[in-house]
Amino acid sequence: MKLLTKRVYIHTALAVLMVLIVFCSIGAPPALALQKSKADTVSTAGVQFTDIPTAADSIAIRKKAADSSAKAQAAAKQKTQQKAPSTEKPKTLWQIFIFGLLGGFTAVILPCIYPLLPLTVSFFTKKSGSRKKAIGQSIIYGVSIIIIYVTLGLLISIIFGSDALNQLATNGIFNIFFFLLLIVFGISFLGAFEITLPSSLANKLDENADKGGLTGIFFMASTLVVVSFSCTGPIIGTLLVDAASKGDRLGPAVGMFGFALALALPFTIFALFPSALKSLPKSGGWLNSVKVVLGFLELAFALKFLSNVDLAYHWNWFDREIFLSLWIAIGLLMGLYLIGKIKFSHDSDVSYLSIPRTFLAIVVFAFVIYMIPGLWGAPLKSISAFLPPEATQDFNLSSIPGGTAAPSSAPAAVVPASIGERKYASNYTRIKTRGLDSWYDYDQALQVSKATHKPILIDFTGFNCVNCRKMEANVWSDPEVFRRLRDNFVLLQLVVDDKAELPVAEQFVSDYSGKKITTLGGKWSDLEAKRFNSNSQPLYVMLDSDGNVLKDASGSEIPTSPADYDIASYLKFLDSGIAAFKK
Repeated sequence: MKLLTKRVYIHTALAVLMVLIVFCSIGAPPALALQKSKADTVSTAGVQFTDIPTAADSIAIRKKAADSSAKAQAAAKQKTQQKAPSTEKPKTLWQIFIFGLLGGFTAVILPCIYPLLPLTVSFFTKKSGSRKKAIGQSIIYGVSIIIIYVTLGLLISIIFGSDALNQLATNGIFNIFFFLLLIVFGISFLGAFEITLPSSLANKLDENADKGGLTGIFFMASTLVVVSFSCTGPIIGTLLVDAASKGDRLGPAVGMFGFALALALPFTIFALFPSALKSLPKSGGWLNSVKVVLGFLELAFALKFLSNVDLAYHWNWFDREIFLSLWIAIGLLMGLYLIGKIKFSHDSDVSYLSIPRTFLAIVVFAFVIYMIPGLWGAPLKSISAFLPPEATQDFNLSSIPGGTAAPSSAPAAVVPASIGERKYASNYTRIKTRGLDSWYDYDQALQVSKATHKPILIDFTGFNCVNCRKMEANVWSDPEVFRRLRDNFVLLQLVVDDKAELPVAEQFVSDYSGKKITTLGGKWSDLEAKRFNSNSQPLYVMLDSDGNVLKDASGSEIPTSPADYDIASYLKFLDSGIAAFKK
């Protein structure tokens, strides 16, 4: 059977909003802390002892030697298996699967696939001769689609490998590549051109689809994948980019499984209930509208990758208000498009506004209005995780949460001039939280802690850390949390993805990972992995003036804290450190 590739035009709103919502879902489970202990020794110089070994002593000595050997092997294995630090906790496979699932359902209502639903189901129904056989062939057709896409995801994982996938989030070349890729996808969806695979490939697969049996059905599924690539390609590309840069090794395969499952389900379901095809909306101009709206979303999503590179490499030209201005402009264009005020080459006239189109336009315009105060420094907490840090704002009218001065009950401690200027501070003016005087060097923070008699709060953070920005906007902005950070701690922010080169004299080979550390961010990420057995951000650790993890009343080390958006819980964590330090 020759599959039709004719374009028809598109509309619907809810599926598009679901795709945008999924972009905001990121989880961050707790990280474990590495505990160390030191044994006191007593000098026995000048005293001689005579050992009389027994059988029990021999057994104990052999057991101790075996335990030491096992620990050494485990440590060596841990070093060789260490992964590259990431700027945020990787997405769970469930999150990646759901993202893929929503992407697949969105692809179904695009003009390259939607018109093929009734044609394909009718083909199976007529060719098979019986309803039972038609259902069986439709299931095989769906499974073939899943196999093709999952194989694509596995190839991505095998080619890049787990370490390379974890490094994508902060790699400048890849972020620029992803930015340009999504821009191309967005322009394609707006109708400037179509991204298609070679027509010879589609023709060859179509010829093989004429064969009978399982082989013919598999090649039919392959033909669908190829001819629909102009619509599904941008969605697949976005999914693979997100899964590869924020997921684990199986992320791309799991994402492709979710996408393919959603794509295959309608063909199977309508084969089970062919009469339901009559209830489907007819193809028309609304199909192209869905595609154009997705194009706008692709353009907006691309800006995040450009912002990542700008922060990590200290370009300092992509400020928060520039980012917001571009999002506001994209939102306005999308809203005007939805109400029919602007039109692209493949669009039909909008003679009236349907209910879904009206509601989506209201949501888009409301979102634009919500973003406008951000141009003057409004926190915009619901989207703060995706915006450049507030410190990049040139004009900020928002107030400091805890006021401008410490209360009289906790006067600000004076830092001795001998400690010198804050090291590396010029690197981090764009992520600095207003009103908080952070330090950025571990050794210097120890000196400040001893001089001011305050505990140290290490904030392992990153330029590209979405959860870090969310914590700073939603939790640190609470007046009580802010006052504790300002008045009761020496705040030490260690940025693990800073690409600034270390002086040659300070570069070293890690005794934990065996890798040569050449950047400032690499130095702090190595410290986090080696001392606290974690490679995700944010991670909060409280230390005393000697660099030891603070202990509670029972003598146990206070555990590290990952992103915790419950303000009461985070306050309890901070208060436990303050109390432990005073004791």
